[in-house]
Amino acid sequence: MGPSPYSLIAQEKYLLLAIVVGALAFALEAVYMDDTVRALVVSAVLVVTILGASMSVAHHAEVLARKVGDPYGTMILTLSAVLVEVIVLAMVILHTRADTLARDSIYSAVMLDINGTLGLAALIGGFKHGEQAYNDDSARTYTVMILSAMSIAMAVPEFVPARWWPVYGIFTVVVLVMLYGVFLRMQTGPHSYFFSYAYPEKKRRREIDPATQTSPLYSVAIMLIGVAVVGALAEPLSGALRRGLRDTHAPPALLALVVAVISAGPEILTALRAALANRMQSTVNIAMGASLSTVTLTVPVITVLALMFDLPLHMAMTPVQVVMTAITLIVAAINLNDGQTNAIEGMTHFALFLTFLMLTGLGL
Repeated sequence: MGPSPYSLIAQEKYLLLAIVVGALAFALEAVYMDDTVRALVVSAVLVVTILGASMSVAHHAEVLARKVGDPYGTMILTLSAVLVEVIVLAMVILHTRADTLARDSIYSAVMLDINGTLGLAALIGGFKHGEQAYNDDSARTYTVMILSAMSIAMAVPEFVPARWWPVYGIFTVVVLVMLYGVFLRMQTGPHSYFFSYAYPEKKRRREIDPATQTSPLYSVAIMLIGVAVVGALAEPLSGALRRGLRDTHAPPALLALVVAVISAGPEILTALRAALANRMQSTVNIAMGASLSTVTLTVPVITVLALMFDLPLHMAMTPVQVVMTAITLIVAAINLNDGQTNAIEGMTHFALFLTFLMLTGLGL
């Protein structure tokens, strides 16, 4: 017997609340768009609401992930998060026409995923379990692919003349799609064992999760509805943020960080839960896989939108961003090379994440 309608309503309360808040945001737009404080308050409410809707999407992605197992499970989780990010980012760019927002959002997402999520997970997991094992083949694969994708899409463009950007942009789209296509073929095909680790099963009382009693079609339907709700909420959020930040001295990168947090928030919780459960492979797959998916999928979509709608787009990272990205990937390559994480390795990444936050606050 499946879950009752009342339990399903309670389960989807965040999504239902997001629909109500979205309707109010559209109806009261004239009230908060003429005042900075009200616009900032509404922006905060919408960010929290979108996070709630994203958590609903991530929850059902996690339900599907548990049913299919790794590596397909974490692929579903990361793709759902990237889809939310692409939708929010596209809506905000279309309204603000900020030429560096996509670059800053992708950079922020990589810092948040690798240094924030993976660093904090390895830190708290190390304190609880000591050394935590995972398949080092997955970490090496993720690191080299993230380095290649970010170099092609966000470092090399610094040296491409503006008149050649449309040509190089199309080239970037093709190469990144090919790169991610090969990665998916490898992840779900002959090299799927790179992204899994055989943990010993513990004998414990199995608790029935109402979510797992729902059908896969129900989870897919709720995910699609959730993504549509996020897209609808992104419309008033972009306007409220633009109005609220117009009269403040907040650094421009703050908006990019907000977009990154919206997309990464639910998966951060999933990764931390996996680390606390001593399943570091899932944490590595989520953190590193989300970074790779963000670069290889978000850049092509945003580039195509920029070319179609003649939007300004500047993808070349700043010198500070290049340095932070290089240090992050070098540290990741060293830390994730032996098949075990510990609290010291986690702290090195978390220190880099705090540095990223400090630089963002300074407007760098």
